[in-house]
Amino acid sequence: MKTKTDLCSLSAAELLGLYSRKRLSPVEVTKAVLERIEQLNPVLNAFCLVDSAAALKAAKESEKRWLRKEPKGLLDGVPTSIKDLLVTKGWPTLRGSRTVDPKGPWNDDAPAVARLREHGAVILGKTTTPEFGWKGVTDSPLTGITRNPWNPKMTPGGSSGGAAAAAASGMGPLAIGTDGGGSIRIPCGFTGLFGLKPSFGRVPAWPLSPMGTVAHVGPMTRTVEDAALMLNVISMPDTRDWHGLPYDARDYRVGLNDGVKGLRIAFSEDLGYAKVDPEVLRIVKAAVRTFAALGARVEAKDPGFEDCGPMFSAHWFPGAAMIVRNTHPSKRRLLDPGLLETAKLGEKVSTSEYMAAITKRGALGVHMNAFHEKYDLLVTPTLPLAAFKAGQEMASILKEKRWTDWTPFTYPFNLTQQPAASVPCGFTKKGLPVGLQIVGPRYNDALVLRAARAFESAHPFRMPDVSRLAG
Repeated sequence: MKTKTDLCSLSAAELLGLYSRKRLSPVEVTKAVLERIEQLNPVLNAFCLVDSAAALKAAKESEKRWLRKEPKGLLDGVPTSIKDLLVTKGWPTLRGSRTVDPKGPWNDDAPAVARLREHGAVILGKTTTPEFGWKGVTDSPLTGITRNPWNPKMTPGGSSGGAAAAAASGMGPLAIGTDGGGSIRIPCGFTGLFGLKPSFGRVPAWPLSPMGTVAHVGPMTRTVEDAALMLNVISMPDTRDWHGLPYDARDYRVGLNDGVKGLRIAFSEDLGYAKVDPEVLRIVKAAVRTFAALGARVEAKDPGFEDCGPMFSAHWFPGAAMIVRNTHPSKRRLLDPGLLETAKLGEKVSTSEYMAAITKRGALGVHMNAFHEKYDLLVTPTLPLAAFKAGQEMASILKEKRWTDWTPFTYPFNLTQQPAASVPCGFTKKGLPVGLQIVGPRYNDALVLRAARAFESAHPFRMPDVSRLAG
């Protein structure tokens, strides 16, 4: 019989295999995960809502289906968390804000949540986010500070920081995150998880993010196979997303183990302009050599575009301004001061400046389309630094003014809407994870997953020892 610690460390694929052979029950697993949440959430603050009764009810229903050999779908009985930016029927979606009325009504599931339910996932609750997902770390006036399971003094990143802290610490093997400028890849880089920002429109989203067409929904998992499995489910169509891509019925697990032999991979250590911590860069360079050892043709090559920071800010900051404008004046004093500051910057972006940024964004997308005619993949550091102190927006060592200053590798590929993943690739001397970013041509999510799986096969991912946190 598996111990509860073992149950919390199993992947979704492993759980499903054990369910099918009647060697394990979804009820046992859900109880173990809920116990883990009870132990660790007071330390990490990953969940802002946990519905134990609903989770156990769903697990018992799943158990009955497995005993009849009639699983409901691809994720029947797998504990899963939902970032608190995605609406969830019956639960308040407060978005980390004291300005949202908990009374609702809450009558809808976002598309990804609906698909997870349809496939039998056991939904545990909602994970923390900075207010309206506005920054790259996770703390908010409503829920306080979320912490990194490798070192609770450090941030897990954001804005999907609660999702990352939950998955990395065994509080459910699957988590749904969102990524408008790196919000899946940043916390995965800081916590040693795998996370995929799919091609824009691959995973239907509704309601549309206030940040518009830079925002994606995707999986955050402890293995690449689990992310592929999860993508099969959440990429199913939903008519509420008019940006949604035509449905692709492929199974993302097929071809996952085909390797990288013969692929043309460009490696850019700094995109031509970013500052990177020397220790992080050394770890990433060593990781990139893995692809050459696996038979890929790796070449040092910058993608050849200028710093995208101003272009991204012209898209992101007006979104923050819209959030504040849509907040009743009597409640604006309740908002995160940093969000208010960002909104003021957004108010200063003129219509002509915004339209110019849209034009530049289109040119950037065309540039990357051409780049991928020569290179199958681009790899970079996910982040230029390891996790820093929890509760602060900036790391300070890079003399940043806003969170966008310390995440130069992620948001360019929100602008281009390309699939991009973060793969854990090593640890600093202080024991903090480092991430490697894999970027693919638009719509070729399967190739990104395949390359990530090849790396994982050579360097299996390691999760933190959380026993010290519970003690």
